[in-house]
Amino acid sequence: MTEQNIVSQDVNLKRLFQDFYRVPSYQREYVWGEQDGRGEGGEQVDEYLTDIFNEYQNATSDSAPEYFIGTIVVCRENDEVFDLIDGQQRTTTSYLTVCALRDALTELGETPPEEMKNQIASTSVDWQGEITARYRLDLQYEDAADILSQYADGQAATAARNGTRSIRNIGNAYDTIREFIRTTFKDEPKEIRRFYGYLTNKVKVIRIETPTITKALKIFETINDRGVGLDSMDLLKNLLFIHARPAEFDRLKNTWKSVTDAIYRSGDKPLRFLRYYLLAMFDADTTLREDLIYDWLQRHSTETKHAADPVGFARKLLDAAEAYEKFSHGRNGNGEAEAGIENTRALGGKSIKQHFIILLAGRHLSKSNFARLATEVEKTLFVWLIVGVAGKEYERMIVDAAHQLREVSDENFDDFLRSTFIRYRSELHDRFHNTLQNLRAYELRQFRLRYLLAKITQHFDLAAYGPSTVRSTLSDYSSGGNDIEHILPYGADAAIVNEFGEGAQDVRVTQRIGNLLLLEKAINRSIGNKQYATKLLTYQQSKFLLTRCQAFGEAQKIGVADSITKAIDKIVSFPTWDKEAVEARSLFLANVGTVVWDTAPSTSAK
Repeated sequence: MTEQNIVSQDVNLKRLFQDFYRVPSYQREYVWGEQDGRGEGGEQVDEYLTDIFNEYQNATSDSAPEYFIGTIVVCRENDEVFDLIDGQQRTTTSYLTVCALRDALTELGETPPEEMKNQIASTSVDWQGEITARYRLDLQYEDAADILSQYADGQAATAARNGTRSIRNIGNAYDTIREFIRTTFKDEPKEIRRFYGYLTNKVKVIRIETPTITKALKIFETINDRGVGLDSMDLLKNLLFIHARPAEFDRLKNTWKSVTDAIYRSGDKPLRFLRYYLLAMFDADTTLREDLIYDWLQRHSTETKHAADPVGFARKLLDAAEAYEKFSHGRNGNGEAEAGIENTRALGGKSIKQHFIILLAGRHLSKSNFARLATEVEKTLFVWLIVGVAGKEYERMIVDAAHQLREVSDENFDDFLRSTFIRYRSELHDRFHNTLQNLRAYELRQFRLRYLLAKITQHFDLAAYGPSTVRSTLSDYSSGGNDIEHILPYGADAAIVNEFGEGAQDVRVTQRIGNLLLLEKAINRSIGNKQYATKLLTYQQSKFLLTRCQAFGEAQKIGVADSITKAIDKIVSFPTWDKEAVEARSLFLANVGTVVWDTAPSTSAK
């Protein structure tokens, strides 16, 4: 009798999608594109793409690092199709990414590689010579209907976005991927193809193949029950226990459990936390990859003291892990809300966390100086992202600053800021201003565009009315209760075209930053695509000063020298709306942006 074996393979996505997979009908729905309370979805998808892209940026002309996205469990059926028992979220997302990359190339007039097409759909031939056309991935649970096949066939534009949970989530995931491709690669076919090459050749999974469904389900249960996510920390845990005395085992065990609990409450990966901790607290540099951490620790035991004092090292690791957990939820080390940290989540998405390195290094600062640090990091990270500084480059600057900050006291903290984050922004002042002035909405991720408009809108409200519980919280501006209003709407009718004049139907005009403002959703729904003269009257109902002053700034003034009047005097109003007005308002917002993000600190208003 032939022994039935479990086979484990290390495969890249290229090899993975040479086979066919089905997600059985008893599986749960696709959830990675789920919308949050702000009406935004795709957090896990965004993190998946960002993590892969960060590794991709480390590629050279000669080599590229591999990136492991997890384990999948499959069982091969008689028709040579694998039942996918575990790993459908990352497999479906990977499949959607290949579809989206193909669609991006097609829309740019490029012919997708034949290999790419075969990774989406192909044919199989059975032993009797029968040919069957199949998609590489088939979702068979009822909630999915046939929605994935529409994306596979290149019909994303007409695919349903409403319906079941999976239909909505898959649509959100696909849209997140397309937005990522567009804003990251700027519609450059060569860059899209290069990323596709990295994705399929260097991104890997462990595929565990079992001979029966029963065995597959048992392995799935074992992986999830035993917390496979903790395996990445096992070597360090063992290293500490090797050096600990038996009398210290209980303390070390309890401390270690608290460390891992804090990391998982943060929603982050243990190795990312550990890498950031070492970069923050020791003289490690950015060449320290996650797979090199154990070797680095063995070579640097004199600095870390993990061998001489394993319990003490674990205790320091716990302090950092608990702070890291708080940072992940927008709070400082004391557990209090910290606007700079929360705002950085809004501008970078939850997948960008390199700034946690400097926050870990600055935990010794006073509460007020730590708050200043968080704000300086927020402003600088936005400038870096807007002008297109590569992730590995700004991570290097953050790490360099963290190494300095460890030795900085509250007394010389101002000097530290001037020599690091303030200088970093000042050096990019001209690029930042020019980029903002010429920015178009489709060049930014939606959450980042919303952050940009929210910050500028909040800036004038704070100047006019002063701080308050509501005004000081950016989420009151960036939340899903507010819309990004296109002053000149898409698809302008004849009356709007006549009112606006040249450029009324040019997407390069409607997408300019100067054509956008923040408006409450309820108000926005009431105006639709009306003419500017009509819209202006409705803008008056907004609680946002910048929006109310779009045309009638003078009408909002109260006195001569009061704070509201002073704020309004800095707002440029536009009684009429045409191409020149869009250009002028784009310049106005760019000028305001250099003040909000403090890129010229010697001359900027404070």
